[in-house]
Amino acid sequence: MDLECKFSIFDSALSLTSDAMIEGYASHFGRADQGGDIVCKGAYSVSLAALKREGRAVKMLWQHDPAQPIGVWDEVREDDKGLWVKGRLLDTIGKGREAAALIAAGAIDGLSIGYRTKRAVKNDKGQRVLTELELWEVSLVTFPMLTSARVGAKTDSLIAQDMRDMAAALRAAQKDMARP
Repeated sequence: MDLECKFSIFDSALSLTSDAMIEGYASHFGRADQGGDIVCKGAYSVSLAALKREGRAVKMLWQHDPAQPIGVWDEVREDDKGLWVKGRLLDTIGKGREAAALIAAGAIDGLSIGYRTKRAVKNDKGQRVLTELELWEVSLVTFPMLTSARVGAKTDSLIAQDMRDMAAALRAAQKDMARP
């Protein structure tokens, strides 16, 4: 399929709310990533219009694994800054709960796009300037390539709270079992 991946770190505008909603930028325009690629404003517009016209959606995956969808992107759009995404982690599946807990704990703070390059040019620095991309998926990832942004968890997720409650209950049960 020849899909490429372009990594980004969530910026401070990204949030994980108590209902496992996440939002933020999956890509920033005009910034060179660690591979030297630069995405231009408008690079996603043709792809996003085609997806909408065909009734398809950008997939939310875990670590680019097509066998591990972890949620749905409810909104994917370009603005002046980059590619903005808003979606829901599915707390009805294990990997969705795990992703929410990892984001809340700060262990995962990266996004990566899976795409095909439709048009690109080289600039005078030899960098690839991506002018049209066919967007397939946006993944939550461990190691991002675009290091200019960070994730922020604005509120505690219910899932993370449930995990803390479960751990406390297990500790209490262990204490009870250890009593003579």
